[in-house]
Amino acid sequence: MPIVPIRWVVLRDPLGRFSPQALLCTDPTRDPLQIIRWFILRWQIEVTFQEARAHLGVETQRQWSDQAVARTTPCLLGLFSIVTLLAAQLGQRSRTAVWIDSWYRKSHPTFADALAAVRRQIWSEMGLFTSRYRHKMSKPSHALQRGLVYALCQAA
Repeated sequence: MPIVPIRWVVLRDPLGRFSPQALLCTDPTRDPLQIIRWFILRWQIEVTFQEARAHLGVETQRQWSDQAVARTTPCLLGLFSIVTLLAAQLGQRSRTAVWIDSWYRKSHPTFADALAAVRRQIWSEMGLFTSRYRHKMSKPSHALQRGLVYALCQAA
């Protein structure tokens, strides 16, 4: 293969919070800002695929047939889209609830948060929060019930 000219764009954080990063482009005539814009657009796609892998099992199929593998990934990406659309239809409070750890603060919900919020909404509509039978046992407090449901939605 012939040698290809490359345009290098080096990104440096003046505050030193992030390590320098080099972006490469095989079109040396492209403006550095355009290369950075492409990188940002690509990053959003990469995050989507990483979330779909982590939470829906994209690219981890264990089918033996090539046709089954070819069908599964588009279906899982479709499921990713459906969960995203359902989460967007939830109320503001449900939609923006985020799972926060003491060592990691985030300001916006991730796909995992959206998936948990959709699960919580579906489970509540199915009546899984209450029993049909009357028991003489005392029910857990409302705060404990909410905490358990929240934890189960995150873990499912």
